[in-house]
Amino acid sequence: MSEKIEFPSVKEQLEIIERGTSEIIPKEELVKKLEKSIESGKPLNIKLGCDPTRPDLHLGHSVVLRKLAQFQKLGHQAILIIGDFTALIGDPSGRNSTRPPLTADEIAENAKSYFEQAYKILDKDKTKIVYNSEWLGKMNFADVIKLASKYTVARMMERDDFTNRFKDGIPISMHEILYPLAQAMDSVAIESDVELGGTDQKFNLLVGRDIQRENEMAPQVILTMPILVGTDGVEKMSKSYDNYIGISDSPKDIYGKTLSIPDDIIYNYFEVATDISSDKLKSVKSILEDKTQNPRDLKRELARLLVEMYHSKEDALKAEQEFDNIFIKKGVPENIPEYKSAIAKMTIIDLILDVNFATSKGEARRLIQQGGVSIIPSNQDGDGEKITDIFHEITFNEEAILKVGKRNFIKLLINEE
Repeated sequence: MSEKIEFPSVKEQLEIIERGTSEIIPKEELVKKLEKSIESGKPLNIKLGCDPTRPDLHLGHSVVLRKLAQFQKLGHQAILIIGDFTALIGDPSGRNSTRPPLTADEIAENAKSYFEQAYKILDKDKTKIVYNSEWLGKMNFADVIKLASKYTVARMMERDDFTNRFKDGIPISMHEILYPLAQAMDSVAIESDVELGGTDQKFNLLVGRDIQRENEMAPQVILTMPILVGTDGVEKMSKSYDNYIGISDSPKDIYGKTLSIPDDIIYNYFEVATDISSDKLKSVKSILEDKTQNPRDLKRELARLLVEMYHSKEDALKAEQEFDNIFIKKGVPENIPEYKSAIAKMTIIDLILDVNFATSKGEARRLIQQGGVSIIPSNQDGDGEKITDIFHEITFNEEAILKVGKRNFIKLLINEE
């Protein structure tokens, strides 16, 4: 017999659960589930579904993962469902087109990378991992028809992205309509008590409640989290928009990217991307509302905190010192990598590509044309000489430093041949 768990009071749990949450549907059911959990000493099953469509996670992904970790710390069972089967379908939520399917090898590789990063937030030893191919892969065509009969086309078309695509004449494939039903079967299979997701997942999560009822189960409570705005302060955080802060980014990149966010989203980042106390959060809000206060110091504090969360306190302090050296003192960071060319000279574009500061000639050309490329003599601090000619040639006859963008530096060594 498993040991009975002592949970915090419902009030204490709700204070943590509600922080930063967009919606709890319905809250009164969550209260009843928490009360029953305390009475029985049995943890709730908290579900988070993850389609391994990308190998890299950013702070936007961390918002819902951190909520799962909070439930975990309260004593409940965190269950990560890896959608190795549903990734073959592709979730169209928030999209205006079908997502390309992944191969089995891509799914396995992405899932492995996902775990490595997710465990920076979750307690690995207390996280249950399941793959939905375990139950979805066993369903035959008769099972699928039976499942489809439990939901109407009219209700499915209430989903915003389907409605908009239908109005605009953009095709909707039948397999996309099956996706919410497949996700709902995940909730049935693990007997989910609470399912977490972004606000763009609300429809799918609600379908899970309906299908659980159809299977004579107590419906799960839905908890949605806001979509984190990226560093540009406009679009949702996404690698596609290049406005992301990666969980696996280097300390200097996490620090530097955080300092680039607009002032009006500082509070939101503190609220949903960190675990600072409620009192500290109130203090942050008060400082931001005081127009006589400069929010710069708060932003620096946020940047240090994020680096510390995903690396260490020592890395956070070092990243701050390096940032100050580069951007305030106009210096060059210490211990930058070195590069020695096998040839006597090359074009600036070829050099940028060779040191991996750009992924294509087109990107290297844009960096030069936008004034983001400089050559700094090795005995000089500052920004050095901007290179504006895309045909400029670098001759390796004296040591210098190549600077590309705000944070990429490499020391160019002399070619002695």
